[in-house]
Amino acid sequence: MSISDYLENKILDKVLSATDFTVTTVYVSLHTADPGETGGNEVSGGSYARQSASFGSASAGTASNSATLSFTDMPAATITHVGLWDASTAGNFLWGGALTASKTTNAGDTFQIAAGDLDVSLD
Repeated sequence: MSISDYLENKILDKVLSATDFTVTTVYVSLHTADPGETGGNEVSGGSYARQSASFGSASAGTASNSATLSFTDMPAATITHVGLWDASTAGNFLWGGALTASKTTNAGDTFQIAAGDLDVSLD
């Protein structure tokens, strides 16, 4: 997964300047192409909405989602990437990465990410 410029700057400010920074809730988004640095190509339509996510404590530079994420009533789309945000709508894009394999949804489908299947890593 790739960290956005926004989050890179917040991490540097937090570590080097003791500037306060907290994300109270992390939201997961789905994308039809690389979200880049700004979270572009986010799915739209159907009842798609970002899902709040909780993550376990990091170990060996990786943290994983601790509960299944369910995106219900999806539009027809091919999902290639996921993203992390600090808000359920708009907000700041934090992180993005490609799925291991693309997944096609039909209108009305539910797209799920099982607990432990979304790994966020730093190395």
